[in-house]
Amino acid sequence: MITPKSVTQACVIDGSAAPRRGRSGSGGGLARARGRAGTGSAQSRPSPLRAQHPAMADAPAEVLELNVGGVHYASTRDTLLREPDSLPAVALADADHPRDARGRIFFDRDGVLFRYVLDYLRDGGLVLPECFREHKRLAREARHYRLPGLEAAVRDADPRPPHREKGCITVGYRGSFAFGRDGLADVKFRKLSRILVCGKVTLCRDVFGETLNESRDPDHGLADRYTSRFFLKHSFIEQAFDMLQEQGFKLTASCGSGTAGGAAELKPGVDSEENRWNHYNEFVFVRE
Repeated sequence: MITPKSVTQACVIDGSAAPRRGRSGSGGGLARARGRAGTGSAQSRPSPLRAQHPAMADAPAEVLELNVGGVHYASTRDTLLREPDSLPAVALADADHPRDARGRIFFDRDGVLFRYVLDYLRDGGLVLPECFREHKRLAREARHYRLPGLEAAVRDADPRPPHREKGCITVGYRGSFAFGRDGLADVKFRKLSRILVCGKVTLCRDVFGETLNESRDPDHGLADRYTSRFFLKHSFIEQAFDMLQEQGFKLTASCGSGTAGGAAELKPGVDSEENRWNHYNEFVFVRE
């Protein structure tokens, strides 16, 4: 009968090493394997030094990064070279142009407005938000970047012509709510008797034109003056607002108050219910 002891003795007589059992045998082999693996990985481990950023003008990559006043942009080489005489195209080919620590082309300009410069280089046109109000600053940026087409587009998009007269116009009205015999069941929402216009005479004439009534102004022969006696020939307040907006005026302030009087103050054709809802509103418009 063969026992484990006899097998071990036979291996010793034969001169071969008996197989080891337990952790010691496998651990030794594992340690040697780890040693060899560790040596190999240590030899193949890359250097911890980072590669240096090449100059953007010499880099073969088509996507380039820019730093404009601390705001970072990315664009293609073809976009920046679209206008050969522009500053971005010249800076791309100039190895001495300032760059930041990461090799990005640096422009010490307004970083937010540069988005419109980049849009112009991409599309060849200009599209501004409806609430955009920095036309003069953007025109200055276009002039700095040597983009005469963009500068002309900005000036055309400016709703405020450079030679247009600045000033303010105040529009006011006294109104009420017209009621029928059944009270609120027959309400007509709003009843305006007259829309008043106050401001410089030349501005008021420029905005309202033929809709302006000057019959109550005693000094209608003089132009370079102010008046508070103009009123409109119609009673549509929204029409007056549209005309002011078309001429570049912006609403800056408004106020309103109730003007209800007693029953003894009723005018012919005005009932007590209308008199309760009398009110006066004013709106101040400014053109810069």
